[in-house]
Amino acid sequence: MKVLFVCNQGENRSRTAKELFKDRFETSSAGLYSEKPITERKLNWADVIVVMEDAQRSEIAKRFPEQYLKKKILSLDIPDVFNYNNPKLKHLLKLKIPKLL
Repeated sequence: MKVLFVCNQGENRSRTAKELFKDRFETSSAGLYSEKPITERKLNWADVIVVMEDAQRSEIAKRFPEQYLKKKILSLDIPDVFNYNNPKLKHLLKLKIPKLL
């Protein structure tokens, strides 16, 4: 399964998730507001899109309405307060991802 993890910048939460689950899924990460923001191509690549906050799901719907309707988009409800590879972030991801996927 191809899983795309999305957060605001694509540097902390989604990147941590991408690394944490790369042995279990084919993973990638992207940011909505980064220098190289998420693309239609990346959305098309993914079987499942996992956003860190509901606002990111809404932003994807605005930018890519066609893909939004075709893709399974799940929200983890993890706030933007963590650095890359933060132990508490990893713990939250390990708790939440198995319940969703």
